[in-house]
Amino acid sequence: MKTGSIIKISSFISALSLGLTACLQQNDNVQTSLPQEQQIMPYNDYSQGEMSFKDPQDPYMIRTTEGANALDLETPLRCNVNWDMQQMVLTLPYVNSAFKLERNGQNDPLPRFEVTGYTFDMMPAEQALAKLTKEAGIRVSSADGPYTSISAEDLKGEFSEVIKMIADSAGIYYTYNAKDKILTLSRRVNMTLYTPQVRPIILGLMDVIRGAGITDIVTNWADYSITFDADVETRDKMMELIKFFEGSPTLVAYDVSIFRLYPNDQSKDIEWKELLKAFDFGTITTAQTGVIGRVLTTTNEISLEKLQQFVGQQARIETVSEGKFVVPNLWLARFDIGKCSKPNTDSYGMSILAKAAVQKGHEIFTDVTLEETNGQVTSFNIRNKLGENFMIIGLPNQLFGISSPKSETIIFMVPRLIRTLRTNENLKNKI
Repeated sequence: MKTGSIIKISSFISALSLGLTACLQQNDNVQTSLPQEQQIMPYNDYSQGEMSFKDPQDPYMIRTTEGANALDLETPLRCNVNWDMQQMVLTLPYVNSAFKLERNGQNDPLPRFEVTGYTFDMMPAEQALAKLTKEAGIRVSSADGPYTSISAEDLKGEFSEVIKMIADSAGIYYTYNAKDKILTLSRRVNMTLYTPQVRPIILGLMDVIRGAGITDIVTNWADYSITFDADVETRDKMMELIKFFEGSPTLVAYDVSIFRLYPNDQSKDIEWKELLKAFDFGTITTAQTGVIGRVLTTTNEISLEKLQQFVGQQARIETVSEGKFVVPNLWLARFDIGKCSKPNTDSYGMSILAKAAVQKGHEIFTDVTLEETNGQVTSFNIRNKLGENFMIIGLPNQLFGISSPKSETIIFMVPRLIRTLRTNENLKNKI
């Protein structure tokens, strides 16, 4: 094989191995051009009436039974909230060495070559790799291309290292089959994240993975692992999350109750101003208006029980879902309310996305976004102290396809703190 046909990173390009993404933006010798983006869906305006839902194209399609789909192994942990006794601050020891992110599947070692002088200009990654591996007799298979186009000049280095460099710079993975001499490229691979055997921690990691947009995950409760398909960006985020736990971080747990109100008098709204008469001044600390709905922060004087006693005088209450989710400090997490929906209740496709920050000891800043199947409903930036609650009121049920005049959906949330304590196995067993 000619030494000029295979590559080793030059001193000018070698910085790519330290930070490919940043280097692609800064290095004049390496450029990228992304494939044409898909058509962006139009913005949905939810303020102008009811949403319409399309029936399945084939109503006679044979599907998995609802009873089987309703089985969720998270339910005993996720959907069990003790509203009568809530521990505001919980300390959890964990073994940091238990964290591990592994790629699944077989990936054979590449042939060993030392080569030099490989140059290409604005070439799709799969073509650049095909040109590189041609004389080695390796075929390139593209599972979901075309990929990002890149340029490089006079690259030199170990064969396997440069293939990894090109793949990483294009944001793709490669798998090599030594028997058939095939290099397969793809945007995603299957990975498993192993976690400490601490339930709130694995719940938080699951919620972060869902917050990254990955909903098809498999959790093994025997070895506390989470398996999912990840692109390069998600893999890097998971590595950052593992590193984040090296500092014994604080997590924010939210207990959530979602219920609907159907006014006794269907011609009248719920009189929320009566809250000011039912509770002492200062019990409601703030009231904030969003795109749709309002969020009230309150002292713990207004518990879920007292709130439902108040609204129960004006309306019929229908509980939709109750559960909990965990947000690592400064990370984004998702709670799908359908996971904890009550039997025979239409839970619709709402999700709660939250990004939490703990500051000044016991002050909690929460960015909350409500999403429905067809897009974002509303969002709020909320600040409250530990021991305070917040509730989102005034969400018309018409947003969720329910044609009941004056009815609305309420979201009641109680934030709690989980302080983690990094330790080793011997010390953990003595705590």
